[in-house]
Amino acid sequence: MPFNPNLMTIRPNKDPKTGQDALTEILLGLRLDGVEYGRCVMREPWAVSFPAKREASFHFVAQGSCWMHTATKGWLQLNPGDAVLLPHGTAHVMASSPDLPAVEIDSLARKAVSENLYLVSGAGPQDAAAEQVLFCGAMRFNLDPLHPLLAMMPEAMRAADLGQRDPAVHAMLEAMEREVALDRIGACGILARLADVLAASIIRAWVECACSDASGWIAAVRCPQVGRVLAAIHRQPERDWSVSELAGVMGASRSSFIDKFSSAVGETPAKYVAKVKMFQARHWIARDGMRVATVANRLGYDSEASFSRAFKRVIGHPPSEARVAG
Repeated sequence: MPFNPNLMTIRPNKDPKTGQDALTEILLGLRLDGVEYGRCVMREPWAVSFPAKREASFHFVAQGSCWMHTATKGWLQLNPGDAVLLPHGTAHVMASSPDLPAVEIDSLARKAVSENLYLVSGAGPQDAAAEQVLFCGAMRFNLDPLHPLLAMMPEAMRAADLGQRDPAVHAMLEAMEREVALDRIGACGILARLADVLAASIIRAWVECACSDASGWIAAVRCPQVGRVLAAIHRQPERDWSVSELAGVMGASRSSFIDKFSSAVGETPAKYVAKVKMFQARHWIARDGMRVATVANRLGYDSEASFSRAFKRVIGHPPSEARVAG
């Protein structure tokens, strides 16, 4: 890809202790479990609606151009090589052109290849000259959907020309398509690992390319000082972080740290740490089946009762209900 002086790439700000930049630290903590994957071959004209879901959604435009619509962002054109990640599972429409009547994705012809893997074809006449090929997936983050890290992510993260910026992506997608097309043992496990890398690549490309957005998660990750603090918190969510300790990680005075962190993240360090702890606790209880007493001890609480009060204050219900919800 020729050099473009107008394209700004964010240089990593490495932590002198770990040798890793803040984005790497944070991405290393993210994992994705594959829910389903599909290769969709569409013939013009077509429009397909994807309902809101708890899982994250992603699309990669392998062939042709198309459009995506969300209620808050409107229509966005996607070109060959573009990838988009919807971390909150927002309802959306994919279409060959805007304003076409959409049919639900589940109404299209679907051929199951194996568990959670499918091939989709539909819409438009069989002899249509133009085809669009999408690789789609639904994935579950290993974090609670309301976890502060996910909450800071936007509705849609578009990585334009991801295939050109990162040639390894094409190889990953080809490998994923092969796993979808061939009924082989362990396909779901391999897809899940590839999805980890693909989603991380989308997040990284979005951070590098979204130069006009200087707030929220981008601002927090780009700032080397705040980024180090976020990485430290997410690396050790069970630690009883004090404001002074976090200020030390940043290398700033207590007051300067609070101002910089709050400005970048949108809330005070104490509130952010409390949220990370409690959403991690809900994950342990709901997803891992951990006993409430064990979680309370792991997070350093003197009693199960004090932990339960803190949990309810942040989450809105007692930890016993987290197991039911999970």
